[in-house]
Amino acid sequence: MSLAHYFTLLRILISPAFPILYLGYEWFGISLQALPYVLLVLLCICESSDLIDGIVARRRNQVTDLGKVLDPMADSITRISLFLTFTQGFLELPLILVLVFLYRDFFISTLRTLCALRGIALAARFSGKMKAVIQAIALFLILGLMIPYTRGILSLETFRQISIFAVSVAAFYAVVSAGDYFYANRLFIKKALS
Repeated sequence: MSLAHYFTLLRILISPAFPILYLGYEWFGISLQALPYVLLVLLCICESSDLIDGIVARRRNQVTDLGKVLDPMADSITRISLFLTFTQGFLELPLILVLVFLYRDFFISTLRTLCALRGIALAARFSGKMKAVIQAIALFLILGLMIPYTRGILSLETFRQISIFAVSVAAFYAVVSAGDYFYANRLFIKKALS
């Protein structure tokens, strides 16, 4: 276990806090007005730990096979946990949008594993990194909009419409990035599956 791995594990361990706090904020004595700030702090910790673990791994020359598996898994767990959280409570994002992220990551991870078992390493694509950035932007936007909503400045209908639009854009790009990944690695995939 390297230092970078601990930052990655931190993201995985924090992920369950999102649904627990969002759905049970009153039980924890958190006011509705304070909830977006608490969730924003958690998201900032997760996103900054994602940056830090990559920097630490490269600077210390600690890029490992475990890290290559854990890092994207931690990203998926964190972001999908938060999107799934928002299918409940007052926001009620459509579950179908979140399933796009879930299935996309499942298929890519399975494909990487199958290829790795055949000795073929599939490299990450720039489109995959952009997918992560777009998802993070959508999450920060939702939590940012939650502040005026909880203060009565923004209507629930407007809050939902903007949030659904942002997540729809992220879901569309997730599909595009999956297509890019399959196309760029088609020869390796064909070789691994033959």
